[in-house]
Amino acid sequence: MVLVFNAKKRLTLSAGVAAGVAALLEGCSSTPTAPVPASGTALPSSQPQPQPQPMQGGPATASADPRTPPPAPREFRAAWVSTVANIDWPSRSNLSMAKQQAEALAILDRAKALNLNAIVLQVRPSADAIYPSALEPWSEFLTGQQGRPPAQPWDPLQFWIEQAHARGLELHAWFNPYRARHATAKTPLAANHIGRTRPELIKSYGRYLWMDPGEAAASQHTLNVVLDVVRRYDIDGVHIDDYFYPYPIDTPNGAGPEGVALDGGVGGARQELEFPDQPSWQRYLLEGGTLDRAHWRRQNVNTLIEAMYQGIRKEKSWVRFGISPFGIGRPDRRPAGIIGFSQYDKLYADAELWLQNGWLDYLAPQLYWPVAQAPQAFDVLLDYWLAQNTRARHVWPGLYTSRIDNSAKAFGPEEIVKQIGVTRSRGGVRGHLHFSIAPLMQNRKGITDQLKSQAYQTAALTPATPWLGSTAPAAPQGAARRETAGIGLRLSPGVATPLTPVSHFAIWSRYGTEWRFAVAPASRPVLLLPDDAQLGAAQVIVVSAVDRLGNESGRITVLPA
Repeated sequence: MVLVFNAKKRLTLSAGVAAGVAALLEGCSSTPTAPVPASGTALPSSQPQPQPQPMQGGPATASADPRTPPPAPREFRAAWVSTVANIDWPSRSNLSMAKQQAEALAILDRAKALNLNAIVLQVRPSADAIYPSALEPWSEFLTGQQGRPPAQPWDPLQFWIEQAHARGLELHAWFNPYRARHATAKTPLAANHIGRTRPELIKSYGRYLWMDPGEAAASQHTLNVVLDVVRRYDIDGVHIDDYFYPYPIDTPNGAGPEGVALDGGVGGARQELEFPDQPSWQRYLLEGGTLDRAHWRRQNVNTLIEAMYQGIRKEKSWVRFGISPFGIGRPDRRPAGIIGFSQYDKLYADAELWLQNGWLDYLAPQLYWPVAQAPQAFDVLLDYWLAQNTRARHVWPGLYTSRIDNSAKAFGPEEIVKQIGVTRSRGGVRGHLHFSIAPLMQNRKGITDQLKSQAYQTAALTPATPWLGSTAPAAPQGAARRETAGIGLRLSPGVATPLTPVSHFAIWSRYGTEWRFAVAPASRPVLLLPDDAQLGAAQVIVVSAVDRLGNESGRITVLPA
């Protein structure tokens, strides 16, 4: 992730923020299939019932046929949550468990209230972990000292997953693949950090430590870390960022030139410091390698990408793999007029090849420039990546929402709204990610208000991923009964065991001639559809089950008893 860190802009959260967020919005939906003419059975009045939980549906949606719910939007709407340097969470290291949890809940509540449907949480900032791991030490950005566990034993990643899923949000675990120490780190390396246990795999580069991608053992370590999380945690996706080989620097003490790359590229009169991988390069040549050094470096990264994708598939078929590369493609393929930093030549990231080979489920190119900035125009770059997407994977661009600030190059909030509009004008997109959650929490220059009123007026279900599986789950079972202030709804998955776990119930309710939609996590089977102040109770409720890959079941119609 291209980060230009400014300590003055760190996000500070508190339990008070969580208290100030509105009640959870459960609006969400899925594209309808042919209705199934089945009715639910009313709940027996003599049976003790769990207390229904109120849920708030989305705005009214018109339908050409009042008997059938209309199509509902599908769009991946996510925000990155950075843990490195305490950019997003936690607001500073060594907070109490209660404060860290309150900050996490504030973020999740804001995401839900804004009608986002996914969080991309950085779980491995620098060969460390924000969760208990036998492979890597606790992160100092969490506990204040690398390797020191939280004062109160708890599992932050498990907490994030459970609380995200309780709100109907996906949780994608974000890993930095090769960075071994960040420039802002202050405490010594822990005894079980790879820089101590396998120092021959680690290179010093400016103020960073970096795992050498030319060392097979380094890549295997990263693969082991990722697959360990896939096995142990109920995540929805694995996400890696743009840090492959490091961004070049021009002095040994350089803190990183990501901002230079973002502003037009690394080049001119700069004398770049060579990445010190001479030992692994020489070993490759002595073993008979025939690639030149640049192609060899790209092959090292390609090998990890392919192994990661295949490894995730073998562990859990529904866990999607996403990559967020720098947003400008290879120089020999760029559209006319596009110039700038070459990740292909400098980071040795061949994202075009990954798309071509289908080694990912979604690409989130960091398109961090305005639509009107011709040398790096947002819309031209988006079209470039769509043209590379011959395997029809998801392309969900990253938006530089954090550029809504007070700098000379600041975006106005209307730029982000405009970019979302561009993505919606391209049929092959259907999603985007905000870097990062901070401006949305702070509502910088009214961006959160504008998104809610202009871009996210209704909720959306994430697009389906049919190449990982397209078998629909069984239709759910449902029953409804009249309650004091609304319709109590009780749902359960269908009798048949789905190939992929059911994650949500998609719920359509009709008030007069208007259809409204909502979503409930499959773990929350007892709900309350509140009465409308003018239209009264919902007359018809239509429900389907949605699995982890976005496949929708047949529908059942539930009539209130």
